[in-house]
Amino acid sequence: MKKACVYGAGSFGTAVATVLANNFDEVVLWGRDEALIAAINGKHENTNYLPGLTLPPNIVGSTSIEAAAKGAEIIVTGTPSHATRELLGKALPFLPKGAPIVCVAKGIEMESLMTMTELHEQCLPEELHPQIAVLSGPSFAKEMVMGMPTIVTIAARWEKTAQRAQKMFQCNTFRTYTSTDVVGVQVGGALKNVIAIAAGIADGLGFGHNARAGIITRGLAEITRVAVRMGGNPQTLSGLAGMGDLVLTCTGELSRNRRVGIALGKGQKLEDVLKEMKQVAEGVKTARAARDLAVKTGVELPICEQVYQIMYEAKSPKAAVLDLMGRTPKSELV
Repeated sequence: MKKACVYGAGSFGTAVATVLANNFDEVVLWGRDEALIAAINGKHENTNYLPGLTLPPNIVGSTSIEAAAKGAEIIVTGTPSHATRELLGKALPFLPKGAPIVCVAKGIEMESLMTMTELHEQCLPEELHPQIAVLSGPSFAKEMVMGMPTIVTIAARWEKTAQRAQKMFQCNTFRTYTSTDVVGVQVGGALKNVIAIAAGIADGLGFGHNARAGIITRGLAEITRVAVRMGGNPQTLSGLAGMGDLVLTCTGELSRNRRVGIALGKGQKLEDVLKEMKQVAEGVKTARAARDLAVKTGVELPICEQVYQIMYEAKSPKAAVLDLMGRTPKSELV
C-alpha cells in the first residue's frame, strides 16, 4: 500500500494531503489537536480551517508523529515556519530513509534567518539532505481542496529529488514544475507575504488599482534583489514562486496576509487583528525577518521596512505612504 505523510493539519497541510490522496492509497495527516483529528477521521472534514469541505476518504488523521511517518514514501512538513524546528526534532527518529522530505511552509526562521531548507539541513543528518525539497507557488488551500486547477514549483538542490516529488504530486488538478533554485523559490514564497500586507494596507486606506500594481511591481524588485544577493536566480522570481505567488497573495480575497494589511490600513492594531484570526499569517513574522535580512545582506527593502514599522513601531499607514512616495527619485533598474 502506498502511503504519504503530511505533518501539519492546518489549511495548507490539509490541502496538500488532498492533492496527494490522488496518488496514494493512504495519506496520514498529523496534527496536535485531538478534537480536530477526530473530526477529520469522523466527518472527513477539517472543521477548524476548512469547514464545509469534504476530504477524500483515504486521508487519515493522527496525533502520533511516529505512526504518521511509518512506511511513508513521502514526508511533507507543513507546520508554520516558527514551529518547524521543533517538529523536525521530534520527527527525526521516525523519518524513513530515501523518502523525499518536502517543506511547504513559506517563511524565514526569525532567530536564525534561515530558509526552511537550510533549517531542514541543520536539523537533519547529512544523509537525508539529498531528499529535502520545497513546494511553493500560487496556491490557496481552499481552492486546492475543491479540486480547482493549481500550478506550483517544487525545488531541490538535487534535481532527481524534485523530479521524484513532482511525480508524487502531479494529478489532473495539480501541475508541478521542477527547479534547483531552492533559494529563489523560498525567498519569493516568504517575502511575498510581507508585500501582500503592504497591498492590503493600500486597500484598507482606500487606494486604487494604481497603488496596488505599483506595490506588486516594486515589491517584486525588492524580493528579487534580496534573493539574488542570497544566491538565487533572478529568473525564478518571474515565475510561479515569485510573480505568480505575489500576484495571488496581493489580490486574492482568500489571502490571509492581505486581510491583515486591510485591517491595519483601516486603523486596527496588529494584536487585535491577530486575535480575530484562526490561521497563521506568515507575513506578520516574516516582516521582522525581512528587516533583519535587509541589514544582514545590505539590500534596501523600503516596502518591507515600512510594513515592519507599521506593525511593530506603531507608525501610521499614511505616514508610511508619504515616506515611500517621498523617497529620492532614481532609475527603475537600480
